[in-house]
Amino acid sequence: MVPAATFARTIGINYAGAETAESSLKSLRVFQASGTTPPVEVLPPASPRSYWSRHGIALWLVEQLSQDVPTLVGINHGFSFPLRYFEVHGLAPDWPAFLDDFQRHWPTDGQHNYVDTIREGSHGHAAARLGNPRWLRLTDERSGFRNRSVFQFTGRGAIGKLTHAGLPWLRVIRQHPGPKVHVWPFDGWVIPPGQSALVEVAPAICTRGIARGLHDPAQHCAFSIALWLAREGAAWLHPPLTPAERTVAQVEGWILGVPGR
Repeated sequence: MVPAATFARTIGINYAGAETAESSLKSLRVFQASGTTPPVEVLPPASPRSYWSRHGIALWLVEQLSQDVPTLVGINHGFSFPLRYFEVHGLAPDWPAFLDDFQRHWPTDGQHNYVDTIREGSHGHAAARLGNPRWLRLTDERSGFRNRSVFQFTGRGAIGKLTHAGLPWLRVIRQHPGPKVHVWPFDGWVIPPGQSALVEVAPAICTRGIARGLHDPAQHCAFSIALWLAREGAAWLHPPLTPAERTVAQVEGWILGVPGR
């Protein structure tokens, strides 16, 4: 049995795919927990803006992950696409290369770019890299959640827009020279001791049994992610998958907390 990794801090992020990467959005929320202390909300740096932007969160994460504090970060958008996408578009099953290719076609990290306008062809080359909502990752199939396709843009619980907005920022964080961050499971199923990690999470898992209290839905999601990661996140880093399934998941990604069987 592989021992569970140990983290001094957990961070939960409720993501949002609306507007541009520079937009201040009420639905972008960040909570952080250290040790046995309950998660507390992390507010953006003082500015005329009241809320985080996607660009701001990425820069903040780079700063936090550059510290010598082993941290487990959970974000509620997809980290990759189904193998069917790679096959249809003639792409090698190589996740870092996928991130580069995706950003070239879907530059949602651009200052004035909207996911919707890129889908409509105003920027980038989205038409050459479209997916189908019927295409599911192995982890989506095992999760049993509705609207869990990374190509589902509408409907309750849909994560298509979040995913297409967030993928370029994973690339930015991963390529930044500062932090030594392990993106699970793409960089390996075992996180080296003392290293921080980014994981994909699903609110349907993290919010179970956690009272909302005075939080709004976005706050509750981010709070629950940070709390769930602190309580049991590390115990789910080694799902019981076959060698073939692990190979697939290192291209498609895996939702932390989804059982292997």
